[in-house]
Amino acid sequence: MQWAAGLALLLLVALFARPVAAQAGKAAPAKSARTILVMGDSLSAAYGLAPAQGWVALTADRVGKTKSGWRVVNASISGETTAGGAARMAAELQRHRPAVVVIALGANDGLRGLPLAQTRANLAKMIAAAQAGKAKVLLVGMRMPPNYGPDYTRGFEQNYSALSKQYGTALLPFLLEPIALDRDAYQADNLHPVAAAQPKLRDHVWKALEPLLR
Repeated sequence: MQWAAGLALLLLVALFARPVAAQAGKAAPAKSARTILVMGDSLSAAYGLAPAQGWVALTADRVGKTKSGWRVVNASISGETTAGGAARMAAELQRHRPAVVVIALGANDGLRGLPLAQTRANLAKMIAAAQAGKAKVLLVGMRMPPNYGPDYTRGFEQNYSALSKQYGTALLPFLLEPIALDRDAYQADNLHPVAAAQPKLRDHVWKALEPLLR
């Protein structure tokens, strides 16, 4: 399985690559505009690609064309963990005052074998903060390969579904589901999606995101 086979290498990328912020959002919008804030890691930060090629930027293009009065801010950082996201959350919420928050974090926690309870607590903190600011939340999940053991892989996946149920968020169980088994969908590192695969991720996320924009 392509995704499972390559996940071990992603750990090295996550641990040793210097975190790089995704393309910043545009200047503050007009008062009538509403913001979609994306908090993710390298998979959302267009790692190895031009920022405009990533699924978040492609989503922003679609939003601009089909959802008048909305904009997308990508606050994703390569190498980010849920702890990092939780630490940044308050500042990002204050800066952008989003109406919708997309939380796509946890992969780097899993690859480092961090305690599931720790990851869950960090995600819960982010969700609660977003909801306290009256934002709708889309929780985007990831999965770990079998070599992490059945208890860990099952618990990792269940974290997302349990949190979604607990907090009443929208849920996309697995970001890479449309391309997980497609060898040609990944860069030379066999981990990060190529530009040609990004529209599939955009379309996958859009199915869960678009209802929140109505």
